[in-house]
Amino acid sequence: VQLQASGGGLVQSGGSLSLSCVASGDVYNLRGLGWYWYRQAPGKERELVAGMDDDRNTDYADSVKGRFTISRDNTKNTAHLRMNNLKPEDTAVYYCNRHAAFSARDYWGQGTLVTVSS
Repeated sequence: VQLQASGGGLVQSGGSLSLSCVASGDVYNLRGLGWYWYRQAPGKERELVAGMDDDRNTDYADSVKGRFTISRDNTKNTAHLRMNNLKPEDTAVYYCNRHAAFSARDYWGQGTLVTVSS
C-alpha cells in the first residue's frame, strides 16, 4: 500500500489550499481504515489535524476547526483536506495516514509541505 500526498505549497496568510492523498497498491488491505491528516512543524511533534473514520465520523484539532475540512472519495481511494483562512502557524509538513483503533494496520504518506507567509 502506498499513500501519495500532494497539494502543498506557499500561500499567503488568509489564503486556501487543498491537499490530496491517493491510496494505491493492495487497497483491499485498507478496508475499514479511516483517513487522517497529521502535520509536523519545525521543532514540534507531529499532531493530528483532521480525521474521518470508516463511518465518516470526523474529528478536528481545535486549532483548525471551522477552517479545515476533510473529505474522501472511496471510488478513487482518495481523501482531501481543504484548508481555508490559513495562518502562519499552519506551516508544517502535512502527512496522510490511514489507520483504525482496532487494527495494527498503519500506513503513512511521504508528506507535503505547506508554508503560510504572513
